[in-house]
Amino acid sequence: MRYKKVSGGITTPKGFRAACCAAGIKYRNRTDMAMIFSDVPCAAAGTFTTNKVKAAPVLWDMDVIYKHKTAQAVVVNAGIANAATGKTGLDICGKTADFAAQALGIPASSVLLGSTGVIGPNLPIDRITAGIADMAKNLSGTLEAGTAASRAIMTTDTVNKEFAVEFSLPDPEGSGTVTVRMGGMSKGSGMIHPNMCTMLGYITTDCLIDQALLQKAVSAAVADTFNMITVDGDTSTNDTLLALANGQAGNRPVTAEDESYQIFCEALFSICHDLAVKMAGDGEGATHLLEMRVYNADTRENARILAKSVVGSSLVKAMVFGKDANCGRILCALGYAGPDFDPAKIQVYLHGEKDTLCFYRDGCVQTFDEDLALAILSETAVRFSCNMNMGTAEATAWGCDLTYDYVKINGDYRT
Repeated sequence: MRYKKVSGGITTPKGFRAACCAAGIKYRNRTDMAMIFSDVPCAAAGTFTTNKVKAAPVLWDMDVIYKHKTAQAVVVNAGIANAATGKTGLDICGKTADFAAQALGIPASSVLLGSTGVIGPNLPIDRITAGIADMAKNLSGTLEAGTAASRAIMTTDTVNKEFAVEFSLPDPEGSGTVTVRMGGMSKGSGMIHPNMCTMLGYITTDCLIDQALLQKAVSAAVADTFNMITVDGDTSTNDTLLALANGQAGNRPVTAEDESYQIFCEALFSICHDLAVKMAGDGEGATHLLEMRVYNADTRENARILAKSVVGSSLVKAMVFGKDANCGRILCALGYAGPDFDPAKIQVYLHGEKDTLCFYRDGCVQTFDEDLALAILSETAVRFSCNMNMGTAEATAWGCDLTYDYVKINGDYRT
């Protein structure tokens, strides 16, 4: 491992500051806006929802990332998603970016936007601009400011999600190394079934890296992290993952897929993995993190499909909630996933912190210690695996159990 975990999140890298405020967009008694700002322009990359109904801020960010490829600020609000709002929603994005640009002294095309919350209502632009004015004056590079920003974008999340790492890359002369840092924050608890990223996620780094390589690294990391989690099978209209690299670490520029790029990718994968797993475990109403590893599959893509089918199964999720060691639920989810396999050749296991049980092999459900299975299913993280015995490919997916509270939370989410 060529990186190490450190304290903080989006303000851990050099040259990044953050702020948050209580703008009163939906929530009256908590912060609901956040701002990320880099002291200098950044190479910018992003991935976005594949939902055909894309929120206005998603369309705005896609334009910035794909056309301009640089950015310097991000403005995020919780409470109202600015989705299914038509031209009015896009106009609000333009006004928000213009106001932020004036407050920060940067071009409007350098401002990225994010919204999360209820679909349909229009954002109150007066509260948005008031929030921006407040945050622009209170930007801070402290770790505490980054943590506060990560909390401000929460909706039904029960915990904030942030991680940071540091690693070494060559200095410009090649005679030594410099320390490079990367931090991230995300929010997501319900409507989690990403296709290209998470609900809302932001990654900052002081690495000097070519924009095209940054985009390639982000897209690659997403495939086996954010795209491998599911809470409820619903892909959000607002899914956005953005990465900003401001180059303030002073490393030799990363311009090729060399060792420096590989180290950068390892660190990025670590941030994305930890954020994704924390999101899965914080699913609405969840009491257990659910993990499924599929290995010795014929292809990586088939392994991904099989693993995600299991963690996305409502019956598997309900089984985990009820602590019912019903292997048939897992077999069923594997069987309808799509990829071809021989049921007589696979083995399914349940893994605890100390013990492992074989649920299924040689085409038959196995006899196992029911009390031990109950004990393992009572652990916070419930992990299954399946040996496909077809090849060498593998993938892991994460989800959570399905509880009564999930229905309660979503039964009156709008009201």
